[in-house]
Amino acid sequence: MPPKPNKGIKRVIKATQYSTKGLRAAFQHEAAFREEIWLALVLIPTAFFVDVEQWQRVLMVCSVLLVLVVELLNTAVEAVVDRIGPEFHELAGRAKDTGSAAVMITMFITGYIWIEALFLS
Repeated sequence: MPPKPNKGIKRVIKATQYSTKGLRAAFQHEAAFREEIWLALVLIPTAFFVDVEQWQRVLMVCSVLLVLVVELLNTAVEAVVDRIGPEFHELAGRAKDTGSAAVMITMFITGYIWIEALFLS
């Protein structure tokens, strides 16, 4: 008989534990994620000290968090591809490269938002 699914607060607690485990694993095993976390620890507080409108501040903070989200998704894709096997396969390389490209594009978005908010508005 399969185990009963968690419900209510127990499900929320378990989901939080899994999410925390995922954050810890990404921080421990992914240099890029660590670097982006350190950058976020600088940029997010900075957003609250610069003279911009509230909507600009929201975009500045959310864009930094978006980089972290996309990096976590890229890390998940890379882990699954690596789990399949160590040998090179064109599709595996394409999956990893497109995940990396997604991170790069979110970094461009973040840079654009910050430049617009700080220098061009």
